[in-house]
Amino acid sequence: MKVVLAGGSGALGRRIAASFAGDGAEVVVLTRTARPGSPYRQVQWDGVRVGSWAGELAGAVLVNLAGELVDRRPTAANIALLTRSRVEPTLALKHAAATLDTPPAVWVQASTLAIYGDGGDTVLTEASPPADGPAQMAGVARAWEEAAAGAPADRQVVLRTGVVLDRDTPALDRLAGLTRWGLGGRIGAGRQWISWLHIDDLLTIVRRAADDPAMSGVLHATSPSPVRNADLMAALRRVLRRPPSPPTPEALVRIGAVLLRTDPALALTGRRAVPARLSGAGFEFAHPELVPALRDLLR
Repeated sequence: MKVVLAGGSGALGRRIAASFAGDGAEVVVLTRTARPGSPYRQVQWDGVRVGSWAGELAGAVLVNLAGELVDRRPTAANIALLTRSRVEPTLALKHAAATLDTPPAVWVQASTLAIYGDGGDTVLTEASPPADGPAQMAGVARAWEEAAAGAPADRQVVLRTGVVLDRDTPALDRLAGLTRWGLGGRIGAGRQWISWLHIDDLLTIVRRAADDPAMSGVLHATSPSPVRNADLMAALRRVLRRPPSPPTPEALVRIGAVLLRTDPALALTGRRAVPARLSGAGFEFAHPELVPALRDLLR
């Protein structure tokens, strides 16, 4: 098997590359700037124009992760950057695949559960309609998926992913850091739902998407056990052995978001998403419950 990764130099891309390589796949990383010492073959592209790299896609499993990190202020300029950084590489891949006699065998397209906006208490499945906003969440995600729609490939899987929990990544590091410093109370009302996923399960889902011919269309890559924010913070305190902490009021979250140059909606909104299609296909999660998952990652 040949696997081509667009956006493969980031933390998640490196984990996916190592997973495929560990099973004997040939891994090729499309990159703007080659990383010295990379264990994988690197092919240069600019993420905008079709070039000689296009031939790498023929008959391959393409995993498209390309896009800037969403952890930034929700300004018009940042929304445009986040959209452009996803849409342009996706369209370049799409146009490149259209030039080939043999298209990619499988196109695994990254997306996000943020496409549902602030979902409230509604249980979201793959059949749920995307939201109209906010622009930095649902708007960016919709544009990303629309760019990939109809791409030349024998099969396409769109992975709408929850918050991926992994060591040394911004999401878990920030939450664990706040908890260690005594700021591990609920955030805002604490009732917002968090759809999360252990990195091990994400890697298995990506492999399932690549290998299983029955998998196509939208797939939720998230644990079957979403939790409210208050329960997430309580679980972190329990695993890190910290005492009860006062809540962080919404007003303070918004002020802190300005200082940290992040989007307060990342903490104040949520989605109660479940992996209906994976569960229906008999997928077994290695880490279906939050506390054991956190213990595995933070031990």
